[in-house]
Amino acid sequence: MIMMSSTMSSIKGPSSAQFNGSSLRIAIVHARWNKTVIDSLLAGTIDKLKACGVKDSNIVVQSVPGSFELPFACSKVIAGSRVQTATSSGDLLGLSFGDSSTSLPSNKELSAPTSTLANIPNAPFDAVVAIGVLIKGSTMHFEYICDSVSHALMKIQIDTGVPVIFGVLTALTEDQALERAGLGRGAEKGHNHGEDWGLAAVEMGVQSRRWAEGKFL
Repeated sequence: MIMMSSTMSSIKGPSSAQFNGSSLRIAIVHARWNKTVIDSLLAGTIDKLKACGVKDSNIVVQSVPGSFELPFACSKVIAGSRVQTATSSGDLLGLSFGDSSTSLPSNKELSAPTSTLANIPNAPFDAVVAIGVLIKGSTMHFEYICDSVSHALMKIQIDTGVPVIFGVLTALTEDQALERAGLGRGAEKGHNHGEDWGLAAVEMGVQSRRWAEGKFL
């Protein structure tokens, strides 16, 4: 009989792949419910984003009370980043949107160099990571929230075209949640899934840009 080593790595998780996130802008929206687990997941996500080259200034973190609020918040931060881009583009082109007395420049003046537009400081988000922790209790609350949040987050990324990474733990016990944040109570601390979400955000951000340009190699 062949015995498997206890130290053998798990078959779970994606195969390793490294992507350069230095040009990406990533948002993280996290719930505050179950804060101890959330804090560890958030730290793991940010650590991996930075390890992939994402700049501190391009990591935007927002919080909401609980996981049920995540879809609304993700939708708003995606829309808000596009407003920032439009405003920044206008500033770079010399437009003023707040003063109705200011006339628009001529068509020639509107033709800003591509290199200038590519360096807009407030670019749209390339990906959003939604982080929440749901732990089953004694009522159906857990099932309703898990179902509604997962479906809503999926819909947002399809509707907006911006990858939304599903960083919502759906644990049956507190120990399951702790282990998936690298905080296990026993000798085995578990694995911080936030690290996986950070890597996924960079990969999907890079791939989404490439696919949008019709590049599939």
